Amino acid sequence: QDPDIQKSLVGRIIFGTPARLANFEKTTINLGGRIYPIVRPAENKAVNGMVLEVTSEELARFDRYETNAYRRITAKLDSGQTVWVYSE
Repeated sequence: QDPDIQKSLVGRIIFGTPARLANFEKTTINLGGRIYPIVRPAENKAVNGMVLEVTSEELARFDRYETNAYRRITAKLDSGQTVWVYSE
């Protein structure tokens, strides 16, 4: 969701739609001494976030940016929409 990262990776700022992801929680991960946010499955928890609409080329760029510490999985939002999520 960081506009600076979006701009550097895909050349634009991606505006999103608010969304809620049930059965996940937000936590952090330590990569090379730096702390980054990540979500992971967690019963009876939820994460509020944003759905960002990207092209397949942009998604591939984000995949390369996110290290192998993150897995891209599909998940269903409270709205019923299926989305990609970078998870632990």
